[in-house]
Amino acid sequence: MSKTYIPVILRRQITEAADNCCEYCRVPRAVAFASYHIDHIISEKQGGETVFGNLALACRLCNLSKGSSIAAWHEFQESLIRLYNPRKDAWHNHFNFRPSGLIVARTEIGLGTIKVLNLNDLNRVSSRGVLIDAGIIEAS
Repeated sequence: MSKTYIPVILRRQITEAADNCCEYCRVPRAVAFASYHIDHIISEKQGGETVFGNLALACRLCNLSKGSSIAAWHEFQESLIRLYNPRKDAWHNHFNFRPSGLIVARTEIGLGTIKVLNLNDLNRVSSRGVLIDAGIIEAS
């Protein structure tokens, strides 16, 4: 997690762009038990800047799982696949929800992101399923 100060106005812009949801797992901030973080999409460790185009709203679990990762290893192609970038990619182009709360990849980018961020951990899937049943998250 970054120690760089992120101005309040920039935090608000990121939160508004994210529609107040984690930009990786899409869980709304209003129903979260832990605080949300401003994530450097490309970490400062990797040379990422603290600017709107490189910041995303992330729940604690997504942010801690992602860490400074920017790619996932694709076993069959034996190559790196970049992770989903909320500022450049549309979520629904790479993922969709099952009514159970499972996030299904539509692309290799989605698959790698699910793997690195551990998006389909059993507890996380179960929690999202409850949110889908309650109409808080829309299954696609």
